[in-house]
Amino acid sequence: MHERVHQECVEVLKDVRIERGVAIHSFELGLSGKADVVEFHRTSDGKNLMAFPIDYKHGKPKASDCDKVQLCAQALCLEEMLNVKIPAGALFYGKTKHRSNIQFDEALRQETKETAKQLHSFIQKGHTPAPVYTPKCKSCSLIDECLPRTMGRKISVRKYLAKEIGKE
Repeated sequence: MHERVHQECVEVLKDVRIERGVAIHSFELGLSGKADVVEFHRTSDGKNLMAFPIDYKHGKPKASDCDKVQLCAQALCLEEMLNVKIPAGALFYGKTKHRSNIQFDEALRQETKETAKQLHSFIQKGHTPAPVYTPKCKSCSLIDECLPRTMGRKISVRKYLAKEIGKE
C-alpha cells in the first residue's frame, strides 16, 4: 500500500493536484519527514490552492490519537512551508479501506506541539523510552528496530544467560 505513496510524483485529476512522497519540515517544531499524499484543492474563489494532507495506514483506526497527531504534524509542517492555514486532512486505513477526515482543531494542534517538545526533550537528554509490547506492535513497520518483546523485558542479562545456559 505504501509503495505507491512513497514514489514521488505529481498527477492532476479533475481540479485536484495530487503530490505523493512530499518532503516536509518545520523549523519551529524541529521536524522533518515525508507526507504520503498532499492533495491541492482550489479554494472557493478559485484563486488559490488549499493543501490537504493524507496519511496511509496499513491497519485500522486506533483508540489513541497517535495517527491524528502524526497527520497534524504533517499539516503543521506544510503550514510553515507554504505560509497557509490547513484546517483538515485525512487518514486512509488499508484494513477498513476507509478515509476519515480529521479536523486540526486547537486541542489536536496543541497535543502535536507538546509531542514534538517531548520528543526533543528525550533527544536532548539522550533518553530513549523502553518499548512496551502491545498487539499493535505486530503491524508496526519499526518492530524489527524497536524489538519491543526483547527490549521491554525487565530481566537482567545475568539472569537471562543463567536461564538460557540452564536449558542446555
